[in-house]
Amino acid sequence: MLVLAGCSTPRLPSQPSSVGAAQWSATLPHGGDAQALTDWWTRFDDPLLPALIGRAQAGNPNVAQAAARIRQARAGLRSAEAGQLPRLDLNAQANRGRSAASLGAASQYGVSADAQWEIDLFGATRAEIAAATARAEQATLGWHAARVSLAAEVAQTYVALRSCEAQRTVLEQDAGSQQQTAGLTREKVRVGFEAPANGALADAAAADASNRAIAQRADCDVLLQTLSVLTGQAPSALRDGLAARSAQLPRPAPFSVTTLPTQLLAQRPDIAAAERDVVAAAADVGVAEAARYPRLTFGGSLGVAGLRVGGATSDARTWGFGPSLSLPIFDGGAIAAREEAARGRYDEARAVLDDRLRRAVGEVEEALLRLDSATRREADAERASQGFRDYFTAAEERWRIGAGSLIDREDARRTALAAQSALLTVQRERVLAWIALYRALGGGRSASDSGPAVQPRNL
Repeated sequence: MLVLAGCSTPRLPSQPSSVGAAQWSATLPHGGDAQALTDWWTRFDDPLLPALIGRAQAGNPNVAQAAARIRQARAGLRSAEAGQLPRLDLNAQANRGRSAASLGAASQYGVSADAQWEIDLFGATRAEIAAATARAEQATLGWHAARVSLAAEVAQTYVALRSCEAQRTVLEQDAGSQQQTAGLTREKVRVGFEAPANGALADAAAADASNRAIAQRADCDVLLQTLSVLTGQAPSALRDGLAARSAQLPRPAPFSVTTLPTQLLAQRPDIAAAERDVVAAAADVGVAEAARYPRLTFGGSLGVAGLRVGGATSDARTWGFGPSLSLPIFDGGAIAAREEAARGRYDEARAVLDDRLRRAVGEVEEALLRLDSATRREADAERASQGFRDYFTAAEERWRIGAGSLIDREDARRTALAAQSALLTVQRERVLAWIALYRALGGGRSASDSGPAVQPRNL
């Protein structure tokens, strides 16, 4: 039987070889440091951002759930490893009673030690350990993925808030200016220097500017509330902490991007987790296959039993050991069904891994394209904003001295406002593109990261 076991051990399905594109098709950013991803957040010119990310990661429920899943997976691994060792149980019993056949009350007692050890002939236990090991690694990678995703979400929300504050500042300044213009125009209408229609136009422009400012303020309040939920900090305290750098977009430190997409496999925790899922599914197939073969168990017991009736005592010592062999003969196809289900789960895991590989390359390509576009557009947006601002200043001066119309001034104002808003949008898109690229490249996770030190908890 032992000889046959070495020849009949079922083979696990081979692991997939992950293949990505040969090179990126999008333009790569230059002038960065490829080793700076692990501490990239600290290289922003805004120290509040890494502090917010650290606070969010320390108390976020999703990260806590990922850590709890690590504890579960590691406990499952210890349970699987225990299957390789003998099991020893100690049993003790005692009772006193009377039966119709006895002459009086009888006391019985017994103590025994039972040992059992299943020989892993066909690799079922080894396959269970392999699957549990892969799932423990997958859980750790899930924790890394949760942290990377949360950091990117906090950063995106923070950048959106700062951009919103900058837009709000521009709109509030415009609303204040429009109120002054409306007051001046009403005075000119009163003395006959302006037509009543121009007074109505100035009032309408002031009301529209105030409406825009109020709406923008509400958008900023919503983003602040979102950031409060992510970081677990009260909105009032968060508002006070962020006030020092209000309306200032953080500037990220650039980093270089590898020209080999296949290196994503060493950085992205979600892809590495999917690969571990394939390994676990392959091991599950081995467990299901091993169920077709005999199970050999060695067992033994050693015990003492006694009986006392009517003042007389009888003791006995018992022992026994030997092998037991079980072989499934007919189970209605249950074993075959479980094996087929395991193979289906393996095929599913392979397909999920292939899909994530393709999506990962696509996400990096998209981030690179957006980054390149925003970088090239920013200089044009700055020139356009400055030019339209100068034009509005000239148009306003002409209107004040009576050489220009209020309608021309309003057209110039709206154009300058739109150009300023477009510049802020491009600046925000550029920072968000860097954050998306950071996230798409795995957030700087190293293949040697072991994950959190998770300790068991007592209830």
